[in-house]
Amino acid sequence: MTLFLLTFFLLYGGMHLYLFARIRGAFHLSSVGVIILIIFMVIMVLAPVLVRMFERHGYETLARVMSYTGYIWMGIMLIFFTISLLLELSRLLIYTGGLILHRDFSYLKVPPLHAFILPLLISLGVNAYGYFEAKNIRIENITITSAKIPESSGRIRIVQVSDVHIGLIVRNERLRRMVEEIKKLEPDIVVSTGDLVDGQLNNLEGPTARLREIHPRLGKFAITGNHEFYAGLRQSVDFMRDAGFVVLRGEGVNVAGEINIAGVDDPAGARYGLPSGVSEHRMLSLLSGKYFTLLLKHQPVVNGAVSGLFDLQLSGHTHGGQIFPFNLVTSRFFQYHRGYFDLPNHSYLYVNRGAGTWGPPIRFLSPPEITVIDLVPEKNAQ
Repeated sequence: MTLFLLTFFLLYGGMHLYLFARIRGAFHLSSVGVIILIIFMVIMVLAPVLVRMFERHGYETLARVMSYTGYIWMGIMLIFFTISLLLELSRLLIYTGGLILHRDFSYLKVPPLHAFILPLLISLGVNAYGYFEAKNIRIENITITSAKIPESSGRIRIVQVSDVHIGLIVRNERLRRMVEEIKKLEPDIVVSTGDLVDGQLNNLEGPTARLREIHPRLGKFAITGNHEFYAGLRQSVDFMRDAGFVVLRGEGVNVAGEINIAGVDDPAGARYGLPSGVSEHRMLSLLSGKYFTLLLKHQPVVNGAVSGLFDLQLSGHTHGGQIFPFNLVTSRFFQYHRGYFDLPNHSYLYVNRGAGTWGPPIRFLSPPEITVIDLVPEKNAQ
């Protein structure tokens, strides 16, 4: 965690130094203007830390204001920096082309003022669109036929939510809309595949009551994600249980003689000195193979040792990149980045893009989702 924070602040601070240089190059600022700009940038770089400090000391309104301000700024900053790098690359190509061809292409270069305004306008436009896109939940539908589904069940409908990140930003109204969408889908089972909460857990009576409104026929099940550990494992598990979820931590259960559901903790727990958990192979081997087995695992990493011991793994964590083009980065870390995948031995994996947001409250070309998985007996398949 310390290494992550150090890396984050070095990179994020470096972006602000770059922006500072660009502003100085585009505008003639007075000494007072420079000081104000420096103070603003220092506050924005430290905003994630300030948010947690305000939360910890009970200044929730101040924390919420800082959260919106700091994270919206982060979204603007990330897109601005990306577009600016592309412009810098174009300048390098123009310069290199001139050297190679012995011609003057300087007229193609974007003037400093325009090179600042253009990325800023694009960034503002992307963030404005992304802010509303983050509230526009998509319903993704999957149908799986299996001989392991009892004919008497007819159809088992599973609704998966992941990476909701209930906190200062994803709260009352956004959570209400998510819950209403889930209720409309009339699920038999609801599963949360981690990061239901975000950070500091304060005043969650409203979200708890809201989640209690969901009453699936076969129950609600949840696992931990990395943010449950960041927020505090005990408090996070208590919140999920109070909200009506059965929390699966390295264990599996048979539900009403219709389906097996197993869940594991996120490996983030190891960073906090917690046991790494039971063997997935042992956990799944204890479940009867005649039932369809659902494996809940926050990170979309497939354990080859348990190939064939589960039928469908549901994961999240990646947010599908959340903001293009950063999906190009996250997809390098996760082979299974988002969507539906066939695995060996007649197993499947689905990676949910997440219903909420982390950091900037925006999504761009990676809309939030709730997933509907209909499990159908083979003889009932159309």
